[in-house]
Amino acid sequence: MTPSFIELIEQGIVENWDKKALTDYKGTTLQYKDVARKIEKIHSILEQIDIRPGDKIAICGRNSANWCVAFLSIMTYGAVVVPILHEFKADNVHHIVNHSEARFLFVGDQVWENLDERQMPRLEGIVSLNDFSLLVSRSEELTYAREHLNELFGRKYPCRFLRQDIHWRREESEELAIINYTSGTTGYSKGVMLPYRSLLSNVQYCRRMIGIKAGDSIVSMLPMGHVFGMVFDFLYGITSGAHLWFLTRMPSPKIIAESFAEIKPRIISCVPLVVEKIFKKNILPGVNSKLGKLMMNLPIINDHAKAYVRQEAIEVFGGNFIEIIIGGAPFNAEVEEFVKKIDFPYTLAYGMTECGPIICHERYDEHRLGSCGMAADNMEVKVLSPDPANIPGELVCRGMNLMTGYYKNPDATAQVIDRNGWLHTGDMAIMDAEGHFYIKGRCKNMLLTASGQNIYPEEIESKLNNMPYVSESLIVLQLDKLVALVYPDGDDAFAHGLNQTDLERIMEENRELLNKDLPAYSQIARVKLHPEEFEKTAKKSIKRFLYS
Repeated sequence: MTPSFIELIEQGIVENWDKKALTDYKGTTLQYKDVARKIEKIHSILEQIDIRPGDKIAICGRNSANWCVAFLSIMTYGAVVVPILHEFKADNVHHIVNHSEARFLFVGDQVWENLDERQMPRLEGIVSLNDFSLLVSRSEELTYAREHLNELFGRKYPCRFLRQDIHWRREESEELAIINYTSGTTGYSKGVMLPYRSLLSNVQYCRRMIGIKAGDSIVSMLPMGHVFGMVFDFLYGITSGAHLWFLTRMPSPKIIAESFAEIKPRIISCVPLVVEKIFKKNILPGVNSKLGKLMMNLPIINDHAKAYVRQEAIEVFGGNFIEIIIGGAPFNAEVEEFVKKIDFPYTLAYGMTECGPIICHERYDEHRLGSCGMAADNMEVKVLSPDPANIPGELVCRGMNLMTGYYKNPDATAQVIDRNGWLHTGDMAIMDAEGHFYIKGRCKNMLLTASGQNIYPEEIESKLNNMPYVSESLIVLQLDKLVALVYPDGDDAFAHGLNQTDLERIMEENRELLNKDLPAYSQIARVKLHPEEFEKTAKKSIKRFLYS
């Protein structure tokens, strides 16, 4: 018998009643019983204003204990959760609230400062995620419910509120659970409709592959408004009885080193940028010294050197984790090669919001360099190519994890899901004989030269980003020549007393050195210094269309 997803949440809370559940770092901690009590109180408010099963309720704010409480309250009540990335601009938040037809909004303080409730006329109420106070009420019932919340709760549970009192609903597998708006590179976001079967399939996959136990710590760095963080950290953690920590600020290398030493997380999910920054700032400078290179390459002592560097890297992340799961964007190839060389426990997860999110993944001890893994449980994955092992083709997938479509946008749905149910990911890939997939780049990013050569700019950028004084780069085609736009590492340049002329000279040296490793058809013709950081989506992908 297929279990209920809400039943998994209920079991996670009931079986870990007295354990720590949610902690805002340097702030308050909620036990599982506190979470249950807050859920019941929010249910009382929703009942008073006649929220019905299937109604939409939005959440927009930074990761926090109260964000999780709001999410769980909506889902266990029977409404549809509309999580909105807190990095979205105000006009996009207004649009998503209106487009989703949300009746209610939970909002973080920093987001609320920039919103205009007049632009969201359908909302019946807006509640602060800081303390669940009313920010906007458009009904007497809502105002009464919030002001008399403890009284309403007392009437419902006149003696004591116990774990035996929890009997939440059970969903249908195809029932709509979440509308998650993607952080698209152009125009307004599309609302991905994820049914409960997708959430259940993804979380059960995490439970089988990762191995968190009740009481283990998880640091939630990925925004829970995006499905990667929502599933791998939050939903998997709650159903496993884990203790979730929220940093409540940007995870810089310094903050990670400080907080992880205290928290000692058991599993870490993050985007590649976090790992790349920590290795570049904390690990690679020592290795790249003359002594470091000598030790890493001498066959007699290199095993000891690698073990030492590996342990240093592990300690930066708290020293207690099973593995680091990296996803959301391509991993820098040269950083990954080094990380693999020292046997650092990492693995890559590949997916899309449309699959809630998992498409491919594998355990750390099975991971192959450069691969994004094998097809996940309940998923079929293939490459549309006459020779998938050698000729890249579009990666397509179908299965339990797949969305039901884009909300109120059948045309967009038909563009990505074909008549046989295959989701066209837009990623070019190859597949080896054992079924490991390797992403080459985005179909729409592929550059086609006049000579007919297909060039995947991400592969060149990955190499260039590891060169001296390069912070980030973008390869574009101009007059049939490849040009590298480079945003330099200003802090590093300033620390070494470099001026603009020095940087231009170094970038030319970088270009010449890089071209030695590139085939003739993908050589860089010139480098242009870019004056500011490239504009990005909420997933930290560069908005390429702005610079093409």
